[in-house]
Amino acid sequence: MTTLVLIPARMAATRLPGKPLADIHGRPMIAHVADRAAAAQIGRVVIATDSPDILAAARSAGHEAVMTASHHQSGSDRIFEALEMLDPQCEVDVVVNVQGDLPTIEPSLIASALNPLEDRTVDIATLAVEITREAEKTNPNVVKIVGSQLSDTRLRTLYFTRATAPWGDGPLYHHVGLYAYRRAALERFVALDPSTLEKREKLEQLRALEAGMRIDAEIVNTVPLGVDTPEDLERARAIIEGRTL
Repeated sequence: MTTLVLIPARMAATRLPGKPLADIHGRPMIAHVADRAAAAQIGRVVIATDSPDILAAARSAGHEAVMTASHHQSGSDRIFEALEMLDPQCEVDVVVNVQGDLPTIEPSLIASALNPLEDRTVDIATLAVEITREAEKTNPNVVKIVGSQLSDTRLRTLYFTRATAPWGDGPLYHHVGLYAYRRAALERFVALDPSTLEKREKLEQLRALEAGMRIDAEIVNTVPLGVDTPEDLERARAIIEGRTL
């Protein structure tokens, strides 16, 4: 498969203004994300943005970047525009969407997202981590995957929810919002209207499930740090510097 890694980035964060350009040891956060995506060695890496400042910072840091429209409501819409711009000949088979606020993500996690696509019936692949902290099981900010266990490392996703689910004994899985789309699946997904459950749970991935698309999740061991607050940013700086907080 020919793979393109796209990193959507915009300046609209409210809790941490200018987040993609936040300095982490002399490099903007978005450059650290792209560094790690490149280290995964699964394909070409491009940052897709609507900000001239992010575009300039990405290119100054040695990464490829493209300008996209400012009206996009989601990262998936932005990466689809970038895909059409970068690959008009439709040579790319798979698009990996890496969030632009994961500066400490392990490259191996990014590569792991491709594994479920070995099954040709899978449209979209993502990542899951077993929840071990009790507080996270009831935290609505921790999105859970309800799925059928296909193997020790694979779930077939049945539902995504902010609730504590499924009920009863057994593991609960934290959803990591990193996606690998077959090109046709991404094209179909962005053409769909927001679905009923998507709007209720405020989870975009439910749109795909409601439309009958298959999403499988690779079970990995680590939840990458998403930087949303000044405290998260300090943690990321400490991790990259080799300190612990």
